[in-house]
Amino acid sequence: MAEPLKNSFGADVPRTIARMIAAVFPRFDQKAFVRSSLEGYDALELMPRGWKIAHQLRRSLPDDYEKAVDILLASLDRKPERTVAQGMGGFLFLPHVFFVAEYGLEHFETSMRAQYVLTQRFTAEFSIRRYLERHQAATLARLMEWSADSSEDVRRLVSEGTRPRLPWASRLRAFQADPRPVLALLERLKDDPSLYVRRSVANNLNDIGKDHPAVLVATAKRWMKNATEQRRWIVRHALRSAVKRGDSGALGLLGFGEAARISVEKVKISPQRPAIGSSVAIACEIANRAPVVQRLLVDLRVHYVKANGVQRPKVFKLKQVELAPRETAPVRKTLSLDQLTTRTHYPGRHAVEVLINGQAYPLGTFELTDR
Repeated sequence: MAEPLKNSFGADVPRTIARMIAAVFPRFDQKAFVRSSLEGYDALELMPRGWKIAHQLRRSLPDDYEKAVDILLASLDRKPERTVAQGMGGFLFLPHVFFVAEYGLEHFETSMRAQYVLTQRFTAEFSIRRYLERHQAATLARLMEWSADSSEDVRRLVSEGTRPRLPWASRLRAFQADPRPVLALLERLKDDPSLYVRRSVANNLNDIGKDHPAVLVATAKRWMKNATEQRRWIVRHALRSAVKRGDSGALGLLGFGEAARISVEKVKISPQRPAIGSSVAIACEIANRAPVVQRLLVDLRVHYVKANGVQRPKVFKLKQVELAPRETAPVRKTLSLDQLTTRTHYPGRHAVEVLINGQAYPLGTFELTDR
């Protein structure tokens, strides 16, 4: 099983934060701060650990919020160079972000300044949401300004912080109900030069589509007009959940709107009774039964058994193919059945389907065992 994320946010985090603060605020009681932060720390997951340290910062820094923020910002080391994979290093500043989220709501300008700095060290996507809920108009106006900022980190915050369904965060119910304020920001960012920003734009639009599928398709259709390849990538990425659901509008935009005339042959699921911790291989062939070339989007859907015995589908992206009349294409996928932090496997019968242009073709089942 993969190592829990919380292990990358260990006891060294409060110790490092204490040393950084003490370097600019000598009266800071490092020992007391670390001792209090680590009480019950081992039992906490990643995000609760961040909150615990944030609460200890409140008890250890001056009562005056603006003075406390000045100390926190002064304690930050030189801004590191961004890499493609930053790892967990940036999470060192998670407690700082939570501090601003929890204690700064009545100090708007100071908190905006703090988040502007912190998002260039880590991300302020978790804290900015509190301000969107409490000070929506003012925060949206500031984000509109930041959409033209020279920093890609700040521009990404404009999109990532307004995602209605941001992972690890509470949902922004107002934007789930009415995504128009978010769409106005995304319009400013849809041709951003940074892939880091464009990826966030795609994820945000994908979130919107889960509550407003018609808005997603209409926006994607509009963005596809005279689109650069970079914007086309945003649209394809934003439509991924809709495609997995078999949304006809999304499939049509990507050129897979026509119902496929195919047959599925030579199906094999092996072994039929795999054990948890092993793997299962799924294979078949797709044959074109139309007199013309067909463009096909091929996915695999597995109905995983959950703890309560109910099945929940998971779609795996496979490939796109063009088949001439009577031509065939192999489909193969090996599924790992290891226990993961993101997926727990349970014994039971799992159904398997291949999806061709959104249409499901049953392949059979496998019986997952616990031994």
